[in-house]
Amino acid sequence: MSKSSLADKRRVKQRVAEALKVLQALGMPREQQNERSALTLLALLGLKPDTLWAESTCPMMGITPMMDYFAQHFGKQYAPNSRETVRRFTVHQFEQAGLIVKNPDKPRAVNSPDNVYQVETSTLKLL
Repeated sequence: MSKSSLADKRRVKQRVAEALKVLQALGMPREQQNERSALTLLALLGLKPDTLWAESTCPMMGITPMMDYFAQHFGKQYAPNSRETVRRFTVHQFEQAGLIVKNPDKPRAVNSPDNVYQVETSTLKLL
């Protein structure tokens, strides 16, 4: 393994650990203090392993694009049938806690495959 790939793995591990600390500090339940939830938060903030927290953004993202983000930037591949797990056990709880909003651009049906999520403005400012 090259030095650069070791450094990349360290940055990924460090960024996920930082996101876990954020989730804990925000008072998220233990069930949402896991790698999946950390990666979801990072995706919804547009953060990569080498992006500063101060450079967080709030892109609108659906579940599949979030999972693509995990794979592309953090090397964490989830099976396509894991979408429901991400939605039901992370995104739903983030929404209930007020960390994110669902479909901020326009209303969509509850079961629409086009639903998108975005970090709530005050959460973005806080982080």
